[in-house]
Amino acid sequence: MGMPSMPELLIILAIVVLLFGAKKIPELAKGMGSGIRNFKKAMKEEEEEELAASAKAEKQVEKKAESAETVKTEEKKEA
Repeated sequence: MGMPSMPELLIILAIVVLLFGAKKIPELAKGMGSGIRNFKKAMKEEEEEELAASAKAEKQVEKKAESAETVKTEEKKEA
């Protein structure tokens, strides 16, 4: 089975209009659009949080590396 042809799509559209009514369809579409928009926004915020967390982890690793280097240089000075 392939894609439905134009007459089949018109029949499906007519059934949807009969079931939900002409006034309800735009409200349903608006609700779906806002739901998709909120989902995309949440996904984007989650990605930003992950990037911030990884940047924070990298900074901590750099600080540990710097402190280790400082300890090594101080040990060399003492020796």
